Amino acid sequence: MTGRVVVAADGGTEAVLAAGRTPDAVIGDMDSLRPEIRARIPAHVLHEISEQDSTDFDKGLRSIAAPLILGHGFLGKRLDHQLAAMIVLVRRAAQRCVLVGAEDVVCLCPPRLALDLPAGERVSLFPMGPVRGRSEGVRWPIDGLDFSPAVQGGTSNEALGPVTLTLEAPLMLLILPIDCLDALLAGLERAPGW
Repeated sequence: MTGRVVVAADGGTEAVLAAGRTPDAVIGDMDSLRPEIRARIPAHVLHEISEQDSTDFDKGLRSIAAPLILGHGFLGKRLDHQLAAMIVLVRRAAQRCVLVGAEDVVCLCPPRLALDLPAGERVSLFPMGPVRGRSEGVRWPIDGLDFSPAVQGGTSNEALGPVTLTLEAPLMLLILPIDCLDALLAGLERAPGW
């Protein structure tokens, strides 16, 4: 966490403190921030957004201006919170964000993405709405498929080597194993329009 700006989403402040870092900002409705933890945070670091119509992740993502955000703590604990985070990735498509979990990384796939992946890596595509695309370098090409949450997904595809994905709309989640994080970040950095 050193050398980077660290923003905590409400109760996530506790995990940041436990990692030995004071967050540079805390954003959220503060309903999960225990009083004894709040007392450890300077007042100017707290950015309370009291509305209850969005998640703390959404509040944070819409309040941050950064070229890329790595979101820790949004995968793995509660399924309902994970699903809500996926919705926010789509809702905030203009914000570049990669969710990082213990086993997986997840992002909203940009219109074109080239990844330098080794053969055999898992490449999962999960549509958040109707979307079509093309692929190169995967065992089961996606060309000609009409993806939709209720009809067609792309779970557990497999890289044959370097992978290129081209999508018609920002509605596809890309899920990769955690060991692909560096390859994903490099691919996102090169992605046109990103």
